[in-house]
Amino acid sequence: MTEEDELSLLREQVKQIPVLLQTITELQNQVKALQDRLVKDSHNSSLPPSSDRFVRQKKTKSLRKKSDKKVGGQPGHAGTTLELSATPDQVLTLAPVNECQHCQANLSETPASSIERRQVIDVPQPRPEIIEYQAQWKWCPHCQGYTSATFPPIAPASVQYGPRISAIAVYLLVQQLLPQARTAEICAEVLGVPLAQASLAHWQIRAASRLQAVESQIKAALIQAPVIHQDESGLYVMGKRWWVHATSTRHLTHYAAHPSRGAAALEAIGIAPQFDGTSMHDAWPTYFQYGYGHALCGVHLLRELTFLAEEHACTWAKELSALLLRMKHATDVARTQRLWMVPSPELLELLGAYDDLLKAADLLHPQSLSPPGKRGRPKQSAARNLLDRLLTRKSQVLAFLLDLQVPFDNNLAERDVRMLKVQQKVSGTFRSEQGAVGFCRIRGYLSTLRKQGLHLLDALEATLRGQPTLPSFKVP
Repeated sequence: MTEEDELSLLREQVKQIPVLLQTITELQNQVKALQDRLVKDSHNSSLPPSSDRFVRQKKTKSLRKKSDKKVGGQPGHAGTTLELSATPDQVLTLAPVNECQHCQANLSETPASSIERRQVIDVPQPRPEIIEYQAQWKWCPHCQGYTSATFPPIAPASVQYGPRISAIAVYLLVQQLLPQARTAEICAEVLGVPLAQASLAHWQIRAASRLQAVESQIKAALIQAPVIHQDESGLYVMGKRWWVHATSTRHLTHYAAHPSRGAAALEAIGIAPQFDGTSMHDAWPTYFQYGYGHALCGVHLLRELTFLAEEHACTWAKELSALLLRMKHATDVARTQRLWMVPSPELLELLGAYDDLLKAADLLHPQSLSPPGKRGRPKQSAARNLLDRLLTRKSQVLAFLLDLQVPFDNNLAERDVRMLKVQQKVSGTFRSEQGAVGFCRIRGYLSTLRKQGLHLLDALEATLRGQPTLPSFKVP
């Protein structure tokens, strides 16, 4: 090889150095991205606890802080204990005391000095009650026609189960999330009533159809609410992935099942397009298309900040977490004092601290630039993406601080959705669209009743009689 060939080869190698350096950088970024995915769990991301890996060595840290309260009941807490009833259903007098247990003296003629009472609370052995309705038929000698008495609506056939049994079955299916087979087994073992799974499905469909008007009233009340919580989660219908959309307040709950997670679902449900209050959610992009105001869940932000502080050593993320919790404490104190806003001096100090932290963080994580010749928006780091959201959506991040009607987090909607995930784990997929839609309607009705302190089983019995118990639809 001549000297000229060696120089030519060297020039080619020099040209390849920038390409190789760029490749190394891209590979390092890919490795870091994969490492970040491995360390994410429920305490530093939006991943559910069920996805936490058992191989993780670090103990998952809770975002809850230890309080200074002692373990156990707190001062002023009203304890509960069983008390003797003044009107027992049955009184059993035990055998008289005729002999002293110490010296065996005869006590048969000695009067009792006192009576000690002990009571046992139990339920009688369940036994189905069979009620027979007898209706007269009479022949009219004038028109030659037959006339009979009218049977009640709960007796359309010669033999059927009553509304109480069907209410218990629907309660077990929808509220306690039991599969049909286990519900039938419980009814047979506990109530002494053998049930077919087809009957259970029929009762659930009947209850759902009689709650259609109530569901419309719940939706209308949610549209008028000043603040609603929204969340969505996957469920399976006929083996395909659908989505359940939850919209709720402290007093109302609505569920809807739909094949879409996005705008098509919200349009079909009909609450979001008509709502003009503040919607609390987890920043799913579709929600921003509707409503006048938005509030972002503070707990989701705390998890993302925890990830940056632990895995990327971002001190500003730790400081911002502490600041958000300070803001939450300030709003809690203001509500306790029945104020309509956080006092101005404290509010301005908190807002200034927020701006100062983000300005400093913005300098630490500059925007990534697109490589020459590469089209599209350049990929940003996790810290940069979060910073962009905190800067551009400042009013939505701090909505809880600026408006005391808005809570700090979206835990209300997440709690409402969580049990539907349990239903999927226990009972599996819905076998029909009608079953999924009906389940969501009944579940939303029962959740609303429970939030308002109403008795669920009595309400289901009234529903199956054709007269549903109505919750309050007034906006508090």
